[in-house]
Amino acid sequence: MNTMLTVFLKEVRENLRDRRTLGSALLFGPLIGPFIFALMMNTVITRELNKADQPLRIPVIGAQYAPNLVDALKQEGLVPLPAVANPQAVVRDQDADVVLRIPSDFGKAWRNGETSQVEMIYDSSQRETGGSIDRLRGMLESYGRHEGAMRLVARGLSPTMMAPVSVADRDQSTPQSRAGQMFSILPYFFVLAVFIGGMYLAIDLTAGERERQSLEPLFANPVPRWKFLLGKLGAICVFSLASLLISIIGYGLCGKAIPTEKLGMAMNLGLPFAMQVLLIMLPLVILIAALQTLVAAFAKSYREAQSYLSMLMMVPAIPTFLLSVLPVKVASWMFMVPLLGQQVGITQLLRGEPLSAMQVSVCVASGLVVAVLATVATAAVYRSERLAISA
Repeated sequence: MNTMLTVFLKEVRENLRDRRTLGSALLFGPLIGPFIFALMMNTVITRELNKADQPLRIPVIGAQYAPNLVDALKQEGLVPLPAVANPQAVVRDQDADVVLRIPSDFGKAWRNGETSQVEMIYDSSQRETGGSIDRLRGMLESYGRHEGAMRLVARGLSPTMMAPVSVADRDQSTPQSRAGQMFSILPYFFVLAVFIGGMYLAIDLTAGERERQSLEPLFANPVPRWKFLLGKLGAICVFSLASLLISIIGYGLCGKAIPTEKLGMAMNLGLPFAMQVLLIMLPLVILIAALQTLVAAFAKSYREAQSYLSMLMMVPAIPTFLLSVLPVKVASWMFMVPLLGQQVGITQLLRGEPLSAMQVSVCVASGLVVAVLATVATAAVYRSERLAISA
């Protein structure tokens, strides 16, 4: 026990003096995600809300053929701009989100009681045009329903004849569940914080010492190597856990900075959320530390270990990708799979759905079992004499 504690305190103290490790583990890793996330979401939400509050300015071709339609759209917030000669080019060059074109026979069809067609010219592949397109479409549909009802009234018919079925929406989502769907990427950032928090320390304590040829004199001491390993793993876990904690705090502050309430959403990333995330992520901290040490043990240099661990960093993204593209229904067995269990559990917490004691217990227990197996495999590699040889 004294040997493990000595190794643990030595590694923690030495890496606290290393500015590169501190910057990567406790600043860049855990905070870059919340910073980018808050900046991106604030920018998107603010832009969309500003566009929704402002008048809709779009070019209108053939406004003289449907003055009543244009006047009705103006009352809904449309500001018609002068007609353009090439609407396709205007839309393609992003000079306008959408162009409305009214054909010359609009008035004739209208007077004959026929369907009068207008054209919306837009490019759906442009990311920022969706709001303008939906607003204009809604204005046109509203005008069409109103005028259609007036036509029926003029003929002595009830407008309800055109609506034999009425649909009442009963949305069962909550403000927090809608926010959980929108921010479902957060679990990956938590795993990424754990990974980055301990990565450089794991590389330095294995491949780095191997490259500096300091492992051989360390292993020459009459002490079981697994004690050295546990001391090093303890130091890696401390940095990973600190990175995770900083990341959770950072996202908690982001939740207050993002104006989700303007979108009818709510983010509750307070203390109960943080405590449950820490609990279910704890086995993953140990597992990732063991895997990083195991992978780094096969590298003969610091740079080679960086390459290996960079590829390993892609593994946590797999559950996030699957859950985002596949219609997966949460099942009890998912909590038995490390990474997937944490992903599902944190997603449920984001949606405001509490985790049962059984789900938390299964997630923690299964993660600890796999973490122990990974530690045993790493200890087997540590017993090899080749580990101390740098060339």
